[in-house]
Amino acid sequence: MMSYLLQYTPLCWHPQTHAQSGRCEKQARKQSGFTLVELLLAITLMSMLLALAYGGLRASARATERGQVILEESGRIRMAHQFVRKQLNQMVPLVFLQDEQQHELRTVFEGGSEAIRFVGPMPGYLGFGGPQVQELALVPGEEGTALVLSHALLQGFEEANLYERAPIVLIDRIDQASFFFLGFDEEGELADWTNSWEDPASMPVAVSLEIEFEDEVFTAWPMLVASVRVDASALRELAEGENVNLNRRTRVRSLIDRRKKRN
Repeated sequence: MMSYLLQYTPLCWHPQTHAQSGRCEKQARKQSGFTLVELLLAITLMSMLLALAYGGLRASARATERGQVILEESGRIRMAHQFVRKQLNQMVPLVFLQDEQQHELRTVFEGGSEAIRFVGPMPGYLGFGGPQVQELALVPGEEGTALVLSHALLQGFEEANLYERAPIVLIDRIDQASFFFLGFDEEGELADWTNSWEDPASMPVAVSLEIEFEDEVFTAWPMLVASVRVDASALRELAEGENVNLNRRTRVRSLIDRRKKRN
C-alpha cells in the first residue's frame, strides 16, 4: 500500500533527486506570480507615467493662470491709460492757488517728474459740484510704485482738501515712471520735452507719461502723449493779446510724433 502511494505522489513533494528539485522550483515560480523585481519595475514605470501626466496638467494649468493674469493686467492698464489720457485732455486753465500778497501769482498747473496738479471735470458721480483740482502722483505702494489720483472741489480749495480721503490707485507694480511736458520758452518758441514745469501760471501744450512695470508684469504701458485742449474762445483771447503763429500747430504735432517714435 505504501509503495502505491509513493508511486503517485507528485515529484515536487518528493525532492529526492536534483532533477526533481529543479522541477519543484520551476513549478513554485509559476505558482507565485510576479517577482519582487518585476513588481518594482512596474511601480517605477507607473510612477514615471503619473509624473509625466501630472507635469503636463500642471504646465497647462500654469499657462491658463498666466493667460488669465495677463488679460486682467491688460484690462487694468488699458483702463488706467484711457482715464489718464481723458483727464489730461480735459484740463482747463482755471486758477486753484493764488498768492494773497501778490494776486498776479496764480497757479493753473503744477508739474514735476513724479506728480502733476491741474483743474478739470471728474467723470460720473465724482464730477458732482463742478470742476475739481486733480493730482496724479507716483507714490510708493504695497506692490511697488503706484500711480494714484487725489481730487477736491475747486470751490473753496485748499491743499489739505486733496488728502482728506485715501487716494485712488489707478495702477501699481511700477518699476520706473516719469511725467514730461511740452511748452514754450521765454521767446515764445516751442521748447523740447522736459520733466519739470517751471511756469505755474500757464499750461503745457502736451503732457506725456512714461511707465515701465516690474518684471512680473508682462504687459507694456502704451505710449501716452495727451495734448491739452483749449476752447475756441480762449484761443481768440490769446490771439488778441499777442501775435500767435498758426504754424506752431505743425511744430507741436512734429514734437509729439517724434516722442512717440522714440518710444
